Amino acid sequence: MTNSILHNMSAMTAIANLNMTQQNLAQVQNQISTGLKISTASDNAAYYSISTQMNTQTSNLSAVTDSLNLGSSVLSTSTSALSSMTSILTKIQSDLVSAQQAGTDKDAIGTDIKALQNQLSSAIGSASFNGVNLLDGSSTSAKFVSTVTGTGSSTAVSYLSVDTAASNFGTGTASKFTVAAASSGANAAATVDIYALSSTDANTLAVSSTTTSDTLAQYISAVGTALSNVNAASESLGASQKNISLQSSFISSLSNSITAGVSSLVDADMNQASTRLSALQTQQQLGVQALSVANQNSQLILKLFQ
Repeated sequence: MTNSILHNMSAMTAIANLNMTQQNLAQVQNQISTGLKISTASDNAAYYSISTQMNTQTSNLSAVTDSLNLGSSVLSTSTSALSSMTSILTKIQSDLVSAQQAGTDKDAIGTDIKALQNQLSSAIGSASFNGVNLLDGSSTSAKFVSTVTGTGSSTAVSYLSVDTAASNFGTGTASKFTVAAASSGANAAATVDIYALSSTDANTLAVSSTTTSDTLAQYISAVGTALSNVNAASESLGASQKNISLQSSFISSLSNSITAGVSSLVDADMNQASTRLSALQTQQQLGVQALSVANQNSQLILKLFQ
């Protein structure tokens, strides 16, 4: 029985225990609501700092993934256009071979070839993704973020570069479509422009009833060279696309590993948390009962004065 009405030591002890239980209960409830056992630096400063840095790196890797996906889309658009260009050039070459046969309507074949040339130009011009076109000569270089290492002031960015030299099919003398031709005959041309549509151009690939067999042979040779150039561009861009795909897979695996590592440091064990929550709720109820009993003890002193 207490002997003081000013200081109820039993009640003070009960309050202290109940406060401790309340604090632990609030901590467990926070773990359950957030899913984290370390959500602030006060929970564990070292682990909180590590998780913050790793989460920053994961965010950077997410940006790298977006960049690689963009690069893959750009290259996919280009390779699709190259595939179309191959089909168009093959058809042009077939038309030129047909034009060499006696009795064929060369004017009609020439009209078909002009239409195919327009399709060729359209395929190159439309091979653009997000404003990047690797085929029309507008992009002298292309690079995409491949990885980000370090954090803070030590952050370093690496890139995957795409060689656009092999895929420049823009118009002009530097074009892969202004190509050398096998020279023979009086009307032999040093080069043939697969793009040129005007009959006034000396090196235009234009077919009419007056086109000689020697000239047709030059055109066939030029288109064959152009096909080789398209194949070379496909190989170059295909290799870059494969590199991007491999790097994307690596970044995905790296990001998953970091996420798993951070999870092991800061994520709450929900099975353990639920078990502890039940125990603390029981302790809380018992603590309230103990405080109630301790408060009632002081009232027993009244019986001494009856």
